[in-house]
Amino acid sequence: MKMMNYYKIQIIIYFFMPKSLLKLLFLFITAVPIWAQKKYGFDQICERTSIQTAQKDIPGALKTADSLYMTAQKPLDKVKSLLLSAELYHSAGEFKKSICYGENAHSLLSQINEVEWFARVNEFLAKEYRLVGLHERSKKYTLQGIEAAKGITDSQKRGEILGLLNQEMAYYEMERGSYSDAVKYIQYSLDSFEKDNPQDNERAVAASYQILGDVYFKLKDYTVSESYYRKAESMLKNKCCVLGLVYNGMGGIRLKQKNWKDAETYLKKAENIADSSKSLKLKKAVYSNINDYYEGTGDNFKASLYAVKYVRAYDSLTARSREVSLSGPETLVKPSKKSSQISIVKNAAIIVLLVTLIGIVIFFKTKQRKQRSKFRNIIRTQLQMISSRGESSPLKTENSDFSNISVEEVDDRVGGSDKRRNESLMTSETEAKLLELLEEFEKGDLYNNKNMSLSFLAAELNTNTKYLSYVINQHKNADVKTYVNRLRINYIVDKLINDEKYRQYKISILADECGFSSHSKFASVFKAVTDFSPSSYIKYLDAENQSDKNVHFPENT
Repeated sequence: MKMMNYYKIQIIIYFFMPKSLLKLLFLFITAVPIWAQKKYGFDQICERTSIQTAQKDIPGALKTADSLYMTAQKPLDKVKSLLLSAELYHSAGEFKKSICYGENAHSLLSQINEVEWFARVNEFLAKEYRLVGLHERSKKYTLQGIEAAKGITDSQKRGEILGLLNQEMAYYEMERGSYSDAVKYIQYSLDSFEKDNPQDNERAVAASYQILGDVYFKLKDYTVSESYYRKAESMLKNKCCVLGLVYNGMGGIRLKQKNWKDAETYLKKAENIADSSKSLKLKKAVYSNINDYYEGTGDNFKASLYAVKYVRAYDSLTARSREVSLSGPETLVKPSKKSSQISIVKNAAIIVLLVTLIGIVIFFKTKQRKQRSKFRNIIRTQLQMISSRGESSPLKTENSDFSNISVEEVDDRVGGSDKRRNESLMTSETEAKLLELLEEFEKGDLYNNKNMSLSFLAAELNTNTKYLSYVINQHKNADVKTYVNRLRINYIVDKLINDEKYRQYKISILADECGFSSHSKFASVFKAVTDFSPSSYIKYLDAENQSDKNVHFPENT
């Protein structure tokens, strides 16, 4: 009977107790363990927090953070819950969301006078903006954090936060190429950690030594660089992003020394950490070094594989930076009691935004279709040229003026502005013979020689510069510089169409392949000849090649 009464009471509570009261009861029951989790999470800083939470159930932890926010009564409690969410999203690699939550925590701090948490939030945002490539914005939050941290009364907390903020300033100075200032800020960082108990900040201190290793590597002082890398390694007991960067730095030093065996050992350790890490910065750095290793040892196939891995990491990093920089800080503060008028305005704004986004998508889709149509015509023209090697027409037959862009300089000082042949200059037989020699020249690849110039080509064809300059101007409708550059671009486009491995090379490698002395000059000429940048050309070519391996395009609609 008593048991039946007990179940009746349970049924009455379940069916007749208001749902809002049930929710409150649930929050009350879970409040104590949730608070303990929150307190433990907020005692950690940046990378340490990221490493600890990365091994946990992040979706579950995010639900806990949301519950913390909903039950928080004080502004500082809300700040702590928002920062916890931001750190969890950082661990998940969702930097846009982590920055949004961090920005909202920063906004709430304007309501209270809490220098320690203001410094912590600024340090977190400085790191996030640095990781997505917005270095000036990172500097802004770093300086705000340093100023706030000076007012922290607890010397241990002050030293810890100042140490991390000075690391951020060192990263900023490295990005600017001011390595002496970077060393200065790392020394400030180490001094700050020393004031605290160094054993409590081993990972952060190791990060400072790793940054010093990077600085001296950039300065090509490999002995000093290695000494700092080894200091950092000795302080790191477990796998982490910092240890991956240390091994990558050691591998980079061995690459410079052409010590291939040791380079392979360190780079394998770095790759092992990078593959299991969410850090795109680490992946990009490691895959770049491994690519250089295989290039150095002559294994072109594996070099190509890691070139692709590098490009993927680079593209992901660029896309992440673009996403954050274009969208700007968003407002993701949890819902609270607001007037219906504000809700209506927000809903209207969302509708307008959606309509605008749809319009933008339609615009870019239309533009993309036009570009793809144009690209098909360019490829079709190139294939026609490849099938008729005897013809000497460049990729674009019209006169292109290269005078207003930065292109490869091919010596043409003799000049060729006078296109009217004086009979006393050369006989018609000499002119015909020179034209025949030029056609043979176009069928080879001598034009890719980096020493190519008017005088060099004249010597190869056993003629003088005046004759050669005249024939090129008269029959090729271009000066020597433009003529050679077109042949080079025609050559590399041929390779890109017919050999897939060329599409995996870095742009600098393609530039070197066809005789250009720099990435920028090659890109400028490529754009002038094809109307596409090299990367866009490769992207479209891969897309078309995937749909039809023989590059047979349907007619334009």
